[in-house]
Amino acid sequence: MNIPDDLRYTKDHEWVRLDADGVATIGITDYAQSELGDIVFVRVDDAGTHVDAFSHMARQYRDQSIDTMPLSMFYTEGICLDLSHKGPGELIEAAELWQALDAAGLAIAPGDTVLLYTDHYRRTYGTPAWENGPGLSAAAATWLGKQEIAAFGVEPVAPGVRHVSNRQVHHICGALGFTHYECLVNLHQLIGRGRFRFVGLPLKIRSGTGSPVRAVAIFET
Repeated sequence: MNIPDDLRYTKDHEWVRLDADGVATIGITDYAQSELGDIVFVRVDDAGTHVDAFSHMARQYRDQSIDTMPLSMFYTEGICLDLSHKGPGELIEAAELWQALDAAGLAIAPGDTVLLYTDHYRRTYGTPAWENGPGLSAAAATWLGKQEIAAFGVEPVAPGVRHVSNRQVHHICGALGFTHYECLVNLHQLIGRGRFRFVGLPLKIRSGTGSPVRAVAIFET
């Protein structure tokens, strides 16, 4: 039996290999392939454009997986705020959210989804800076939660700044009962256009900590 020494295995016959460029490749063992049928589905909850379940926020919410969350959280009114002055690794503070709202002539309503345009995707995708996006401070996340929003969405791979505020932002989302979308694109197309219908329906993944989504903004004509 061939057992490559650069792979790490799970008890369910899955493996992962971390390549030199930081990309993780996943797969299943020869044994698993021989035991399975012709169709194999590998689920990746927390990659690409996706939404996080409450179970992803902290251990105490582990029973609140994506399949238990109401669809009304993912079909909401929405707004998009221009925070494109923020660069990689910079914190977005509550005062900057207020300023962006004032500049756009918008207000947050309970149940909204608030999208944060930083232009991080167009500026940095495919470069080392992509992994270190701007993100909410703990205070800004708390302020958003107190507006009783359903969710907020960002372009980077994390809602807070990694190794600075990201863990706190996750915990705040769980504690205040709102979630977030990551790796959104084309937010520049929403700036200056006012309110819209936001649709980001997740897959009903049993016990999933999140789900891929096809996020859509719909404007009334």
